[in-house]
Amino acid sequence: MKNARQTAAEALIRVEKGGAYSNIAIDRALEESGLDGRDRAFATTLFYGVLERRITLDFALGRYCKTPLGQLSPAVRAILRQAVYQIAYMDSVPPSAAVNEAVELTRALGQGRAAGFVNGVLRSFLRDGGELCLPDRGEDRAKYLSLAYSVPEPLVRMWEAQYGEEPLKPLLCAAGGRPPLYVRANSLRTDAAGLLKRWGEETGAREVQGVPCCVALERSGAVEKLSGFDEGLFHVQDLSSQLCAAALEARPGMRVLDACAAPGGKSFTIAQWMGGEGELLAGDLYPAKVRRIREGAARLGLGNVRAMQRDASRHDPEMGLFDRVLCDAPCSGLGIIRRKPEIRYKPLEELRELPGIQYKILEASAEYVTEGGVLVYSTCTLNRRENEENVGRFLREHPEFAPEELPEWICSFAGKKQDFQMTLFPQDCGSDGFYMARFQRISGGR
Repeated sequence: MKNARQTAAEALIRVEKGGAYSNIAIDRALEESGLDGRDRAFATTLFYGVLERRITLDFALGRYCKTPLGQLSPAVRAILRQAVYQIAYMDSVPPSAAVNEAVELTRALGQGRAAGFVNGVLRSFLRDGGELCLPDRGEDRAKYLSLAYSVPEPLVRMWEAQYGEEPLKPLLCAAGGRPPLYVRANSLRTDAAGLLKRWGEETGAREVQGVPCCVALERSGAVEKLSGFDEGLFHVQDLSSQLCAAALEARPGMRVLDACAAPGGKSFTIAQWMGGEGELLAGDLYPAKVRRIREGAARLGLGNVRAMQRDASRHDPEMGLFDRVLCDAPCSGLGIIRRKPEIRYKPLEELRELPGIQYKILEASAEYVTEGGVLVYSTCTLNRRENEENVGRFLREHPEFAPEELPEWICSFAGKKQDFQMTLFPQDCGSDGFYMARFQRISGGR
């Protein structure tokens, strides 16, 4: 049977070599491992910690590796990073154990020839005190912050240029560590108090005051095993997404479109705000994701949700008009890097085409809004090109829409001045990084 370190290393290799999503890679590795609960938790902590702190770890290793890290095999890189992470960040692991286990892991992963190299590098690191020894801040602030918080320099520079110096350090701090887990009580069947009563104190759950039906969980592990999941009493959804769904202000009897619905959390919450009445069309491009939405709606007993496969970038007149339209556009995901650390390492150059794609989807979504109806545009990213710049362009080119203020209670909860658009930083209220903007159609067309 594989141990926790091998399980974590194999998941790290899958992310680096195959571009796998972190959550999928570690879930698959854990399923194959046969580990018990304690070892699963250790493997998960090690996996996400190494993935999140890769820049810092590589800087430390670079002082001891004569061979550049990029020339080592992915397996050896994973082994070295894991060992340094345990020594530098995990007080519960004796440094000698981290080194010995790393040497053993080289053989388990078919890298036996590198055992001496790994042992030498790590012993040298320990002789110097096992400290990361980051450079002084100096004049290159972005480089220092990149190493300190393990966020790539280009992303540090972009965030500082777009949002300013004041929120930068709290944002970088919030980019690491395990994120909070939120669920929404199914308001058609229970409420937050009902969930808390059912779960007792074992989950460390608490009601989020000011957000209807929102519960924060401290417990890690499979949410599907919590009491009430099979009964459809709740679904997992970040706080920011719950606020976004509420911003639509959907009501019973309305006709609503969730243009880019997968995995379905916003659709489910909107359907509950509708009291299960009216029609909510949840669209997605991929059949597998459409099936997932249908399964989720069935579990929650949301009969007013109709999932369908569709291309959100193309307007289909046969679908008719809607009272409310949510355009939660595909995005770079820079607001959720603490959940998916691998996103931070994507070159910013790869994001150049995204705003254009998003704008096309936004324009197509706007075609479905009836006069007097509401359109909400949102992303889970922190990038003004994908957010404010797209929205500014939309208002310039679509005079049939006007900005409409977001609900006052949402802005108040987030500590923001009421406006038609809002950026949520993780440090604001504990949510993911998020952006939303609300419009009303004031005339029939251009």
